[in-house]
Amino acid sequence: MNQKEPVQQQINIELGEKEAEGIYSNLAIISHSPAEFVIDFTRVVPGSPKAKVHARIITTPQHAKMLLMALKDNIDKFESRFGEIKIEASANPLAFMNPDKLGQVN
Repeated sequence: MNQKEPVQQQINIELGEKEAEGIYSNLAIISHSPAEFVIDFTRVVPGSPKAKVHARIITTPQHAKMLLMALKDNIDKFESRFGEIKIEASANPLAFMNPDKLGQVN
């Protein structure tokens, strides 16, 4: 019996002008339910008590885990080429905490 190899599907991804500019973020707030992960990308400006969410990504738990694996793979490749990415002791750990622990999120 011949086992067929999986067919690789090619996807053409369109990148619009606005999206190609990108959005800078230095804070991601991650929350989840049994059905989805929500990642809010914002940026904190020194001296400002507010931060606006500039993009929200909602995805399935499976895709969130695949994103984690893809980020890990890319970070490993980056570090093997350019050296270890250092995280300062003063880095804001709130970026990866449950929003309930951050206070009010509007």
